[in-house]
Amino acid sequence: MGAIVEPAAAADGDLPAVRVRWLALVVAALAIMATYYEADVIGEIAALLIRQRGFTQGQIGGLNAAIYWPSAVLALAGGVLIDRYGAARIAVVTAAIGLAGACLTAAEAPYWVMWLGRLIFGVAEGAIFMALVAGLALWFPRNGVALATGLFLSLARVGSWLCNLSSIWARPLYAGWQPPLWLGAGITAMGLIAATVFWLLEPRRPRHRASARVGVQNRASRGWARLRFDAAYWYILALHVLYASVFFPFRQTYAVEYFQHAKHLTLQAAGLVNSGVFFAAIFATPLFGLLADRFGHRALMLVFGTLLLPVTLGVLALTDLSPWWSTVLMGISWSLVPAVIWPATTMILPREQLGTGLGLITLIQALGIGASNLFAGYLADSAGAGAHNPAGYDAILLFFGVVSLAALATVIMLWRHETGPDGHGLEQPA
Repeated sequence: MGAIVEPAAAADGDLPAVRVRWLALVVAALAIMATYYEADVIGEIAALLIRQRGFTQGQIGGLNAAIYWPSAVLALAGGVLIDRYGAARIAVVTAAIGLAGACLTAAEAPYWVMWLGRLIFGVAEGAIFMALVAGLALWFPRNGVALATGLFLSLARVGSWLCNLSSIWARPLYAGWQPPLWLGAGITAMGLIAATVFWLLEPRRPRHRASARVGVQNRASRGWARLRFDAAYWYILALHVLYASVFFPFRQTYAVEYFQHAKHLTLQAAGLVNSGVFFAAIFATPLFGLLADRFGHRALMLVFGTLLLPVTLGVLALTDLSPWWSTVLMGISWSLVPAVIWPATTMILPREQLGTGLGLITLIQALGIGASNLFAGYLADSAGAGAHNPAGYDAILLFFGVVSLAALATVIMLWRHETGPDGHGLEQPA
């Protein structure tokens, strides 16, 4: 069946606006929502794994770091495969791999088998995200891509939010470490179904009127020529890596136990506080995407969102304010930065290099997040962080604070570049 075109097409003649794009958006969001849930599941059972299985802080960090190592090896190749075989097809394959990894993680087995399951899940974790982001960029005209990406991320955050609250709504499962992992595997299976629907919609996707020319360019872009990008790309890549190397290790791995040990909250209360970041993002992310589409100033918005990261860590480390203040600050930051950075990245990248560019970002980001998880775990073990020594967590917060300041420096350089003559229109309305 052919695509149904709405009366108003993209203002710049880029892509026609077809109604079925909203269905593609929903199923893509469901697929990534399931991935986000499974990615965060270890943080919710960290205390159980330490108590019931005798794992160390370093081993907990290793389980979360494991999901990022495959991207360090495969992400660039995955980006090239997206450019060659299509984003939707790659999304289905990686979702199936992710389900296999989630099931292996949940199996009652030695630590190394659990780690292997996380590693296999990691093959999907990075690849399916960049496949779906690239795929959505091909469904929506440019003047709506930031709103679409914001809605995509908003629905995806439901996965993290549900995971953080799972010790409340699935409380009977939290008597042991294993049932919550099987729950994650079941949700991952639903993500595979959603990815399959996204692939089945592919024949109805609108085609760019210059697709033939792009195809010729794709065939001409071989080898290292695919990696030729301008300065703005490298600035935004650095921001991707540094921001994620703070946010994900802290919120996924250490936040829940930090709130328990340093702020003296129960597991349920700690999960509720941590979930607030993702709950805020559910509603605020599309709003920031809409503002970016309408008013521009994307790089300046990224400066503000990144600034909130070190401020949040300072509030936790240096004040006795309620942990909910950190949730509000980081919730604004986590709503704004992803809503703007992903569509901004697709604006900077040439369409024929979209998969490759996203793949390189995912590769280096995976290295950063994995290394950050391991180093933070090392710092926690060295400082003896735990319920008996809450001050041991100060070393982790200092480390994350330094990295967040480096992220702020890179986004300021991006803003200066985009306000100059070689900008990509990030500061202009769509």
